[in-house]
Amino acid sequence: MAKFLLILHVLAAVIAIGPVTVAASMFPKTLRRAQSAPGDREALTTLRTLNRICRVYALVGIAVPAFGFATASAMGVLGDAWLIASIVLTTAAAGVLALLILPAQEGALAATGTPASRLVPPSRIAMLTGVFNVLWATVTILMIVRPGSTTGA
Repeated sequence: MAKFLLILHVLAAVIAIGPVTVAASMFPKTLRRAQSAPGDREALTTLRTLNRICRVYALVGIAVPAFGFATASAMGVLGDAWLIASIVLTTAAAGVLALLILPAQEGALAATGTPASRLVPPSRIAMLTGVFNVLWATVTILMIVRPGSTTGA
């Protein structure tokens, strides 16, 4: 059962977190293009699509920790330090996405094409996205290396 849950956990991570990471990373560059050419409808459409990908896959991403907890429980590692660190980092990544990146994207979309469009700097969204990506990369490393593991990894 643990192997099956682990497969579901890894698949959920790849399917849910991958698209958010890519779409959120593409958003700032597209926002710069939209801000430099206010009439660029293609850039605005792309921004809306990237934001939608981030919102939808953020919801799908809830499956990642759900399967993760089930897997950890089946493996008997719920109290391990590497897992607790991963839970804390995952919570931080989710908070950065839900409380900072998505609202910043929404604000940028609302302001695009208006005189206020320069008030949402793409560099701030890029920085937040970088923090999000580093958090997820760290969680991935912890999941692979698992300090103290006896698997030899």
